[in-house]
Amino acid sequence: MSWVNELARPEIVALKPYEHASWEPSLERLHANELPWRGADDDSDAGLNRYPEPQPRALVERLAQIYSVPSACVLVGRGSDEAIDLLTRGFCRAGRDAILVCPPTFGMYSVCARIQGAEVVQVPLRAADGFALDADAVLDRCVPGVKLLFLCSPNNPTGNLLDEAKMVRLAGRLAGRALVVVDEAYLEFADRPSLARRIAELPNLAILRTLSKAYGLAGARCGALIADPQVIALLRKVIPPYAITQLTLEAVLRRLTPAALADSRARLTVLLAERQRLLTALPRLQRITRVWPTDANFVLAEFDDAGAALALGRDAGLLVRDARGYPGLGRALRITVGTPEQNSRLLEAWG
Repeated sequence: MSWVNELARPEIVALKPYEHASWEPSLERLHANELPWRGADDDSDAGLNRYPEPQPRALVERLAQIYSVPSACVLVGRGSDEAIDLLTRGFCRAGRDAILVCPPTFGMYSVCARIQGAEVVQVPLRAADGFALDADAVLDRCVPGVKLLFLCSPNNPTGNLLDEAKMVRLAGRLAGRALVVVDEAYLEFADRPSLARRIAELPNLAILRTLSKAYGLAGARCGALIADPQVIALLRKVIPPYAITQLTLEAVLRRLTPAALADSRARLTVLLAERQRLLTALPRLQRITRVWPTDANFVLAEFDDAGAALALGRDAGLLVRDARGYPGLGRALRITVGTPEQNSRLLEAWG
C-alpha cells in the first residue's frame, strides 16, 4: 500500500469517484444532457451551454509551466480555499484526526478542520522573534492523529517568511506521519523560490498557490495545489467534476499569456515600491506604535487606538483589515498595499 493510502482516510482511498461525461472535444456532444444551443448573448469561446472540461488540461499545463513542476503534480481548484478543504476532507477522519496550525495565521485552515469534525492543534509562532516558526514545539505536538500541518509563508496576517530550513526539516521528520502543507499565496511578493522544488525528495510536502493576489484574479477564484502525484490522484476523487467554470478558464488563460504576465510583473514592481513607501512612512505617524517587516502585499501595524484608525480610514473612503481578533495582535490592523493614490490618502488620514 502506498504512503498516501496509509495516511489518507480509508473511505476516500476506497471511494469510487463520480464518472463525469467523457471529454472528447472532436465529437459532437449528445451524452451530457446539455442544451444543444448557446444563449443569444453567450460570447464565450466554448459555449456556456456545455459543461467545462474537468481539470482543464490547458490550464493545468500552463500552471505547471509557471510553477516549474510536472503537470501530474497540479490540481486546479477554486482558489486556495478549495484545496484546503479537499486536503482536510481527504486526510482527516471526523472525531479522530487533527490538523496543526501556527497562529496567528490564515483562518481557513481551522474553519475547514472544524467543518470536517477534525481537532485543531495550535503551536503559536514566536512573536518575540518576529513570529518565527517553533519547529521543535511543532514536532512535540505532532501526535499520531495530526494528519496535516499547515504553514503559511509569507504568513497571513504577519507578513513574514517562515524559515525554509525548518519547514524542510519538519517535512523530513513527519514523512509517513503527516502532510506538510505550505501556503505560498503571497510568495510572488517575496524574494524566495517556491518549496515546490523539494516535492520530489519530500513527497509529503504540498504547496498551495493562488492567482488571487499577484495575478489580479481574486474574482475568478482559481488556485492550485502542488503535490506528489499520489496526493493529486487521491484528491481528484473528492473535488467536484466541474470545479472550474468555462468563464473562469477563459479569463485565467488570458491573464497567463506572455503579454499579460509582463503586465503583472510591471504592476508588481510598482506595488513593491509602494510597500516600501508604507514601511518607511507608517512608523513616522504618531498614532502607530509598531510596524512589522513584511514579504507580502500587506503591512501589519500596531496602533495606540486601532478603532479610531479604522474610523479615520473609513472617513477617507478606505477599508483596512481589523487584525485585533488574532492572538497577540490586540491593537493591530492589516493594510493591503494599494495604488499610490490610495496609499497617500491613507497616510494623510492617519497623519
